[in-house]
Parts: sequence; structure tokens; C-alpha cells
Amino acid sequence: MPFYDDVRAEVLRHGAIHNSFLTRFRAGDVSDEEFHEFAVQFYSFARFFPRILAAQLVNTEDEAVADELTRVLYSELGDGLVKNRHELLYRRFLCSIGISIHDAMMTPMRASTRAYIDGMEGLYGSRNHATALGASFGLENMAITMWDQLIPGLSIIRTTRYPHMDMTYFTFHRQLESEHEKAMAQAMEAVDGTGSVSQAGMTDLEKREFRLGMNAVLDYLQGFWMGLDREPAGAMQGWARPVPQLPSEWRG
Repeated sequence: MPFYDDVRAEVLRHGAIHNSFLTRFRAGDVSDEEFHEFAVQFYSFARFFPRILAAQLVNTEDEAVADELTRVLYSELGDGLVKNRHELLYRRFLCSIGISIHDAMMTPMRASTRAYIDGMEGLYGSRNHATALGASFGLENMAITMWDQLIPGLSIIRTTRYPHMDMTYFTFHRQLESEHEKAMAQAMEAVDGTGSVSQAGMTDLEKREFRLGMNAVLDYLQGFWMGLDREPAGAMQGWARPVPQLPSEWRG
């Protein structure tokens, strides 16, 4: 799929996965304060992502695409195994580094974190099918590169400072990501020839809408990382890169 190859390459060049914070983190070059701030702020993603996925699912008209989204959502909820629910795995990570679930839940999001979560929710729940699928495609296809920077940094931090750290949430996601990428590829194939998201049936407008969703979600993610990188830990006003504004009629 030429269009698939083009947009995937675009994802893999984006600043959402090539930025100064992830570079420092991969080397374990973050203070304890920065590490705790990362852990608490990233929890917002772990907590709210299933809700965001569900919003996309209920707004998806194409049943074949809905099938693939259901597989991703089911995976987030543990594939039927309660102990593998992803948010629960993240709770174990927090507890293992001395952060209580109550404190993590009660800590306000930074402005950049809030922009990321709200931005994802708006994009995934968009009434414009191509935009919503583009956002999902962008997030799933950047994930392996992201985990491959977070996991080495976490390993260094565990070895040097937090010997009881439970990294299962991160390593488990890394193992699953190839399946999530496959699901998104199949979702794009599923609408081939329908005029939705494929090289064969997609209009120029639909291509722009897909890329808008894809780049917007990645811009929000880049803002999340740079919000952690540019401010003292504990600050509530974060930095977020400007992103395209979605027309109100596209939102769920």
C-alpha cells in the first residue's frame, strides 16, 4: 500500500518520538523529581486511553474497521484477563516506585498533558472517519519507537535508583505493539476501495483529513514530552506545540 508506506514513514520521522526529553530519558538522564513527574503525568494516558478508544469505536461506521479497533480496546482491557488490564499494570509500576494511586490520581495534569489527552479524545471521537483513523494510525505506529526509548531508560533508573521498579506495563506494551500496528494496517486495508482511507479509493480531501488526524495527535504527543522537558517538575502550566484545530462538526 503506497499510501500506507508514505504515512508510516512520516510518523517515524516525527518529533513525537525524536525529541530532547526522550533522548535524555533513554540515557537515564533525568532527576528523581523529573522521573516522578513523568510517571504521574503519563498515568493520565494509561487511565484515559480505553475511554478514548471506546469513543472512536462507537463513532466508526465501517464494521471491518470497528473489528480492528475492538481488538485494540480488548487488548487494553487485558484480553479478558483482569490481571493484564493495562491501567492496572501501570498502577503496579507507580506503587513500585513509591507513588500512591491516590496521589497520582489527585495530581493535576500539566497544561501540556491536558492538551494531549483532550486532543486525543477530540481526534479519536471525530465524526470525520479519515481524521479519526489517521490519529489512531499515528499513535499506534509511533509506539514501538517510543517504548524502545523509554524501556532502556527505565532499566538504567531501576538499576541505579529504584531496584524494586515493576516495568511490566512498559515491556508488556512493547511485546503487543506489533499486533496493534497490524490491526491498524488491517483497518486501512478493510476500507480499501470504499472511498475512506486507501490509496485506491481516497480523494485528495480524504488524504488531507487522514494526515491532519495523524499529525495532530503526534503534535499533541510532542507537546506532552516537551512539557516535561522544559519546565520544573511540579509545575502545572506545560508547553504544548500548536496543532491544527479540528472543525467543530468533526467532533463527537
